[in-house]
Amino acid sequence: MQSTPARKVALVTGGGTGIGRAIGELLAEDGYDLAIASRSVDHLDRGARALRARGARVLTVATDVRQPDQVDRLMARVRDEYGRLDVLVNNAAGNFPVRAEDLSPNGWRAVVGIVLDGTFFCSRAAFPLLREAREASIVNIVAAYAWLAGPGTVHSAAAKAGVVSLTRTLAVEWARHGIRVNAVSPGPVRTEGTDHQLWTSESLVKRIELGVPMGRFGTPEEMAEAVRFLVSPHARYITGQVLPVDGGQWLGRGLMEFFDDRSSGGSVSPDQGGTPE
Repeated sequence: MQSTPARKVALVTGGGTGIGRAIGELLAEDGYDLAIASRSVDHLDRGARALRARGARVLTVATDVRQPDQVDRLMARVRDEYGRLDVLVNNAAGNFPVRAEDLSPNGWRAVVGIVLDGTFFCSRAAFPLLREAREASIVNIVAAYAWLAGPGTVHSAAAKAGVVSLTRTLAVEWARHGIRVNAVSPGPVRTEGTDHQLWTSESLVKRIELGVPMGRFGTPEEMAEAVRFLVSPHARYITGQVLPVDGGQWLGRGLMEFFDDRSSGGSVSPDQGGTPE
């Protein structure tokens, strides 16, 4: 069975949980039929149930995006089920904190394979379907440490930096085919997965919040809203861009500690770096 011509189709990798599922929920609200892909059948089943409970039509395909043959099979399933593809969201990712000197070759390959190779394999395989769409869009999910330092995430940081370059390059190459390619750069977001892999204690959460000018973590829904904008007609003249959605984290706090100290009644003397009156 194929979609009616009026219904667009979006494919979200890593779409069963967290940010990916939130993206699927908003696109379903906008009338998209969905395809979600993940290595985990359990994640796919739970994500599909949640999406279908909202009335969405959902195709699930177990896929390891590091494997080109599996990605090709995924796109074939999308074509067979829906007959079209309008939006690809490359959200599948892998990450775990580790010092660079302790990172094994297998650990490096696993994360770079999912994030960088997977984004390219999915984009390349989706190209024949996307160029048939009237207004097609790819959104890649990256992170601020793609252009800043990423201590403890050297594998993911390097891979995300590659995805930023891939985003810009494909935007130029594929503009003539009517395919826009952009990226969203989330700040810290709490999900079931990130709480398990990254934000493993409340003291760490508090330290992360101190580094965000807006003073809090983002939500999956806030990241999804940015994707919704980039694939919408409101962004039809935007391509090759990276949209940070991070509460200002990538900008840093600069001298905010100085102002925080002043607002709490403290002062900074000239010999502590202040300016004499």
